[in-house]
Amino acid sequence: MKNLEIGKKYQIHGYKHNGKIHRAWDEAVLLEIHDDYLIFGNNRTKVIEADGRSWRTKEPAVMYFYKNNWFNVIGQYKKDGIYYYCNIASPFLIEEDTIKYIDYDLDLRVFPDGSFKVLDRGEYKYHKELMNYSDKLDKVLKSELTFLIEMVRKKESPFAKGIVEHYYEIYKKLKKK
Repeated sequence: MKNLEIGKKYQIHGYKHNGKIHRAWDEAVLLEIHDDYLIFGNNRTKVIEADGRSWRTKEPAVMYFYKNNWFNVIGQYKKDGIYYYCNIASPFLIEEDTIKYIDYDLDLRVFPDGSFKVLDRGEYKYHKELMNYSDKLDKVLKSELTFLIEMVRKKESPFAKGIVEHYYEIYKKLKKK
C-alpha cells in the first residue's frame, strides 16, 4: 500500500468472479490509511453500470476497503441517520489509481437503529452455480458474512457511533483544498 496519498482521488472498479466489470465509481478520495484497510469518501459521485447506464450517488459516503477481509463497507450519510451497505467481496487491490475487488453478490444492509438484513441470497446462489464458485470460496464468503454481522452486533468500527460522521468531516475539509 505504498504510494498512496491522503486527499488523492481514486476510481473504484467492482468485478464479478468471471473477471467482467460489474460497476465503476469515478471518485473516491483517500481519507485514511491503516495496515489492513483504507478509508475513502465521496459524494454525488458518478456510477457506471456494466451495461453502460450511469447515475450519481445521492448522499455522502464513507467507504472501507479491507486488505484481508472478504467484504467492504459503505457508510451512507442520510437525513435520518447512517445506513451501511456491506458487500461480500474479495480483498481489494489498487492498480493505476483504481481500487479493484470482486463482488460476490451477498450484501448486508445495516439500518440506523442497528438492525440489519442479508440481501441478494438468490443472486449469490445463481452466480455461484453460473461461475462455479468453489466450495472453499463459498465457505470463506459465508464465514466473512458471519464475521461482518458480529462486527455490526458489537458496534465495532466502522459501525461505531460517530465514525462515519467523523470521516465525512475529514472528506469535506480535503475537498475544500
